[in-house]
Amino acid sequence: MTTPQDPSQTKDRPRASEVDPKLLEILVCPVTRGTLEYDREAGELISRSAGLAYPIREGVPIMLPEEARELSD
Repeated sequence: MTTPQDPSQTKDRPRASEVDPKLLEILVCPVTRGTLEYDREAGELISRSAGLAYPIREGVPIMLPEEARELSD
């Protein structure tokens, strides 16, 4: 008898807390259209130009300004 694999742990898919690297290459800030930095530890995409941090939930970036956290100086 085998144990079913957790799909979030397979080799071809990113873990639940990570984002597909190909997706990161094409995403931009919806406010400024600027580049984003991936903060793996915080699970956020950072837009320095907008001063916002977009959350990543279950591997899905939430690119809504109203869901973003404002960056503190």
